[in-house]
Amino acid sequence: MNDHSTRRRACARWLQVLPALSLAIGALGGLSAPVCPALGAAPEPAPIPKRWQLDAEVSHLRMSVVDLPDGPRAFFFLTYKVTNNSPADLLFAPAFELATDDMAVLRSGRDVPVAATNIMLERLENPLLMDQISIVGTLLRGEENAKEGLVMWPVPALFQSEVIVYAAGFSGETTTLDLPSPVTGKLERKVLRKTLMLRYRLPGVLNPAAGADLEPVETRWIMR
Repeated sequence: MNDHSTRRRACARWLQVLPALSLAIGALGGLSAPVCPALGAAPEPAPIPKRWQLDAEVSHLRMSVVDLPDGPRAFFFLTYKVTNNSPADLLFAPAFELATDDMAVLRSGRDVPVAATNIMLERLENPLLMDQISIVGTLLRGEENAKEGLVMWPVPALFQSEVIVYAAGFSGETTTLDLPSPVTGKLERKVLRKTLMLRYRLPGVLNPAAGADLEPVETRWIMR
């Protein structure tokens, strides 16, 4: 195997653990983009957007306990408002993930009962607020057509001091890398999408019953 293939294989493995590396770097106080040791700096978004981009206003990350038939359960949640100020109407299909510093990556809505979502929507008392399924669809141009959404995750059993939320679907910018699969060794095309990253530092002790209101310590666009 030549040196170039070796570097690409190493970077493929690196991409698999990128969320955990981002958290580890943040915990040490570094705010620079993680780099692939084999190939150099990770791709960065264009300084000036070249594709469509939506305007997003994201709330703090909060915590709440919901009483369900099988007992009370704790959830992280946030709300957001998205506005389309681009030149055309767009299909809006957001994807939110929460990464812990114990290397877990949780997709929003997974293991969140519909009853928990409905209870949270009632608590927030915002008639414009939509769940993550209902909000998918055409986003018309203009402030008057903005949508507001709710996303939720079960509070993970294990984490240390930080979590990161990744919000995709708010930009049309992408880039591709051809990397060998760490399993088969065959080249696979990895599509990186411009993604909003929000990093939160957790207090020493989390009491779900008391709730939590976490302001991000870092918010920026990355390619992921």
